[in-house]
Amino acid sequence: MPSLKLKKFKEINLKDPIFDSLKKQYKEFSEWFKKKSDEPAYVIETSSGALRGFVYLKIETGEITDVSPSLPAAKRLKVGTFKIIAHGTKLGERVIKKIFDHAIDENVSEVYVTVFDTHSQLISLFERYGFKEKGSKTTKNGTEKVLLRSMTDLEDDILSDYPYVHSNGVNKFLLAIYPEYHTNLFPDSILKTESPDIVTDISHTNTIHKVYIAKMALTRLKKGDIVIVYRTTDIIGRARFRSVVTSLCVVEETRARKSFVSEDAFVEYAAPHSVFTEEELRHLYQENDRLYTLRMTYNAAFGKRTIRGVLIDEVGLSEQSRWDLLKLTEDQFAKIIELGKINEGLVVD
Repeated sequence: MPSLKLKKFKEINLKDPIFDSLKKQYKEFSEWFKKKSDEPAYVIETSSGALRGFVYLKIETGEITDVSPSLPAAKRLKVGTFKIIAHGTKLGERVIKKIFDHAIDENVSEVYVTVFDTHSQLISLFERYGFKEKGSKTTKNGTEKVLLRSMTDLEDDILSDYPYVHSNGVNKFLLAIYPEYHTNLFPDSILKTESPDIVTDISHTNTIHKVYIAKMALTRLKKGDIVIVYRTTDIIGRARFRSVVTSLCVVEETRARKSFVSEDAFVEYAAPHSVFTEEELRHLYQENDRLYTLRMTYNAAFGKRTIRGVLIDEVGLSEQSRWDLLKLTEDQFAKIIELGKINEGLVVD
């Protein structure tokens, strides 16, 4: 898949076609770009080096006076420039996730972006994840909307509060996934022993939303429940050292096969967010009367992947239990989060 990485402006080709529309919309864009020579920006490149995305992020701490109404002094992350060529791959969601990763890491109170109202799809993307219109910004290029997302005033909503995870009053589970499916579904949780070449540029790779499909009943999972993804071993007999927890997710919904009115409805629902091809999905539907889907948000990759042996010895998970879908106690969940070294502010009451 195209890599998402930081590069200095001077290392980025200003003549790349991705910047053509920005040059037309912002008369000063080329000069602004050159002045940022030594500053970093996120770029998404294909294997040939062509740009599929460009995102410039900037930390601001003072009062924002070039918007109306002005914004009081606070530590904010400004999305200075955002341009994505998604080609139906939902690459925008991947970049939104990176913006939030950056915001969490910098511990900002707000994230904001200005965007012309002609970019309706981009506005909808930001609004889906909690951005709200807070004013306008007028320059010689025209008037833009100011969209702002608070990182402190949460709404107890899975999407509006993303990537925060509400832990109070919900169940926590360990959910197993085979290695051959794991990294394509959770690309930020790739193991150091895996090659990045196995991650392909397709919808389910880029999405914040994931659909997990299984023959076991998933209906005990409810909206808001927390799922810790457990990647099973890739070498038989080595599970104690090769099986690891990798990711933190939140349940959006579960569905049984019978809830889909047709095979086509099942495929339409699952295809953009699951690891299976359309042909594989149709086969699953045709061959299994008992089939369940779990749709969840992909909130964080663990900084440290705790192995099965530690989960047994230190967390207290039973070696005799089946770990395909294992309910966790509050203490077990808290210990896994602690060992996983994710940002301590990401899980909230």
